[in-house]
Amino acid sequence: MLLCSTSPFVSVSEPFRADQPLSGEEVLALLRRRWQASYDLQLVQRRGRLYLQVMWAYLEQQSFPLTAQAYAEALEELVGTLNGLGVAAQVRQWLETTRDKPRLGKALSLPLELPPGRASEFLL
Repeated sequence: MLLCSTSPFVSVSEPFRADQPLSGEEVLALLRRRWQASYDLQLVQRRGRLYLQVMWAYLEQQSFPLTAQAYAEALEELVGTLNGLGVAAQVRQWLETTRDKPRLGKALSLPLELPPGRASEFLL
């Protein structure tokens, strides 16, 4: 399970390694360390490119449309897709280093550089 039952925050005791696939727990820890919030993440296809977007809505908002459980499940599904695309290291690096912050009405976008052959599986 991604989220603790008593607290919406996960404490990560063991560092993640750059050569490992992403986990939902790691992505959540990166989001919270960077912006102190559990932002919604989306994969978006635009003009033949695939982007990971950090949306401006986050789990800790009263108006956030997902429960903690639904958020955890959606995050795990997204992370599985990112690992399948072979972009875990790109995403990890970007989440650790971007200086931007999502603002109301403006998501952050990471253009994903897909390994050869992988793009055709996901982009129609």
